[in-house]
Amino acid sequence: MRRICLACIALVTFSLPGCSLLLPPRPEPIKAILSEVPNEVPRERRHTASLLVLLPDIRPAYDTTRMAYSMKLYQLAYFRDNEWAETPAQMILPLLVQTLQRTGFFGAILTPPESGRTDYTLRTNILDLVQDYTVSPPVLRFAFRLQLLGASGRLIAGREIAVQETMREATPYAGVLAANDVLAKALRMAAGFVLNSVR
Repeated sequence: MRRICLACIALVTFSLPGCSLLLPPRPEPIKAILSEVPNEVPRERRHTASLLVLLPDIRPAYDTTRMAYSMKLYQLAYFRDNEWAETPAQMILPLLVQTLQRTGFFGAILTPPESGRTDYTLRTNILDLVQDYTVSPPVLRFAFRLQLLGASGRLIAGREIAVQETMREATPYAGVLAANDVLAKALRMAAGFVLNSVR
């Protein structure tokens, strides 16, 4: 009887991995991008001034490709089947540079690892990027802080920009669309802040 029990246990043990192999593989998460820049930006006559734009700092909760949402106040969660193609900081940096280039003001705009002495340095800090389902209809919230430094590292000006956009429906993809709309608005405001600070 003991041999029969041991044989049954062995059979169950060896059959479990086989069963897991028969399960369909979990699908890869759908990857989304931030790629929207403003249609119009403030423009200025070109100067020789140079600007170094640093990779945005970002709160640890958003320093990931995982796409954040909130269903309850003070709680943050992440979608299982939807994520960003890159971290928000990695996607936003080139969009910020592109927006500032379109102002026509700066003779050169650099990003790391390029370095050297520049007339200005722009630091940004992403504070919020979340699909907020605690309200109806849901909204996409985005906020970041900007600091413009002079050649000596002295703070010239700082500003916090917070924008939100109502989502068309309560889905992750609607949140992605709203995030791109919000980002374009925030980038336009960032360009205006920089130009007003260097005049």
